[in-house]
Amino acid sequence: MTAIRNPDWRKRLPIGLQPYFQKSAIAALLLGVSSGFPFAMIAATLTTRLAQSGIEKSTVTLFALTFLAYNFKWIWAPIVDVVKLPIIGRLGQRVSWLIFVAILVAVSIIVLGTLDPKADIASVAIAAICVGIAGATFDIVIDAYRIELLKPEELGVGSGMSQYGWRMGAAGAGSLALVVAARSDWATAYYACACFSLFAVFTGLWMGEPSRRKEPQKLTNPVQAAIAYVSPLIEFFKRSGAVVVLIFVLVHKIGDTLANLTFRLLFEDLGFTNDEVAFYDVGLGFIALLVGIFIGGIIYARFGMKKAVMLSLILMMVSNLSFAGLAAIGHNNWAMAGAIGFENFASGIGGVAVVAYISALCNLQFTATQFALLSAAASIIGRFLTGTTAGQLIDSFGFVNFYLLTTLAALPGCIIFWLMIRSGLVDRSLGDVGSKDGEQEADIFA
Repeated sequence: MTAIRNPDWRKRLPIGLQPYFQKSAIAALLLGVSSGFPFAMIAATLTTRLAQSGIEKSTVTLFALTFLAYNFKWIWAPIVDVVKLPIIGRLGQRVSWLIFVAILVAVSIIVLGTLDPKADIASVAIAAICVGIAGATFDIVIDAYRIELLKPEELGVGSGMSQYGWRMGAAGAGSLALVVAARSDWATAYYACACFSLFAVFTGLWMGEPSRRKEPQKLTNPVQAAIAYVSPLIEFFKRSGAVVVLIFVLVHKIGDTLANLTFRLLFEDLGFTNDEVAFYDVGLGFIALLVGIFIGGIIYARFGMKKAVMLSLILMMVSNLSFAGLAAIGHNNWAMAGAIGFENFASGIGGVAVVAYISALCNLQFTATQFALLSAAASIIGRFLTGTTAGQLIDSFGFVNFYLLTTLAALPGCIIFWLMIRSGLVDRSLGDVGSKDGEQEADIFA
């Protein structure tokens, strides 16, 4: 206990570990836990639940459309930036929204857990959409809070810790749901997972309002409200090469998103049990992700953001090939371990580099709206394709050719970012999140 009370205890750690134990980094970790678990409830967990209920593949993949709330969250993100909640708003703009939305997320997940897919698939779809909307709004608040909490030099570590937390929340809720459902029922599993929303509430009450937050202009009439709504988008698109940057954000995760949202279908098709999925996909995958995030932090610090992003894009593209190999081999635990391990390792590196870049694109006055726009754009095409065509592609071409296709789909993102580096557009596109007193931290983003 003495070491913990000593304010210098972090200095006793290896230099590479010290940044990960700062208060802001730990806060980013806890926020990530709450951010990740609603997604898991309507992603892998719901996919497994529907598959075990005998729902056909085309219907299961159609549920990917419930994630579209995450892609359109920028539409209502300005509300989170400018609207002050009554009563609890005294705690601060970000903290009050954290508490309010945490309650919405927990309630929507509990409702989803009470419904039976066999009896009423339409009601399950509506409930899943509600979870998606609540979870997307949770992301808006959590991302804005995290970005405003971190200093420019902390973006890389903060992004990494946020990814640690996101996967802890997704993996923890996903594995808990599988274990509880196997021993009780799916309703009880969803009730238990709803508690993951409390991590963000605790963080907000612990850290308080972020010091870097810039208060928006007070609204007194409809004209000012309209201006406030469009100002974040106008500010972004006035930057040099903003359209090219947005195109990159739109396409860089197509292959990764297409692949990730169909993994559980592959596992079910190959005959893996719930315990095998929990051990390899959730357990081993999580360990590989932790290693990837840690290595990603080292790469980011040593080689700079641009090289880190480029490397992560290549690794994420190649990782899809491992699932083509798994599909060709069949039910093999070693092949599953290799595919899951490499994919999560690559995602860990990408979670540090790409998230740090997208965070650095934001303006502190419009953090919630701009990050919501950019993070939503990052996966909208992949999710739309998954929901509308992935099931048919798998049925028509098989899993092997499907994952080869997702590998090719990731190539344009790599090419565009390489061209952005060559032209200097990556540097020119950054907002003031990655700067001190308006000047970019060149050593961080080199």
